[in-house]
Amino acid sequence: MFPVTSRYYGIETAKYVTPDGREIVYLRRRFVPAAGDGPIIAEHLVTQGERLDNITARYLGDPEQFWRVCDANNAMQPDELTAEIGRRLRIPFPQGGAI
Repeated sequence: MFPVTSRYYGIETAKYVTPDGREIVYLRRRFVPAAGDGPIIAEHLVTQGERLDNITARYLGDPEQFWRVCDANNAMQPDELTAEIGRRLRIPFPQGGAI
């Protein structure tokens, strides 16, 4: 249903049947892994004007993988990771093991 690079890849679907018989398919909850569970390849010091997608592209080669950096830093809101200049971000090892 989702590509392997998606944060929703492998999440099961469930079905809800409304009282009038309509079926609604939805994704089950995605549990964010605990920060520090996976290997880290680098730490990044946030500077003025940086964006998470650019940081992610630099280290992981794909700006759409920003959610991996969020998971590694226990962040629910991506913008909070670059809001504080000088914050150290944990950069996780890319999925699949290759940089």
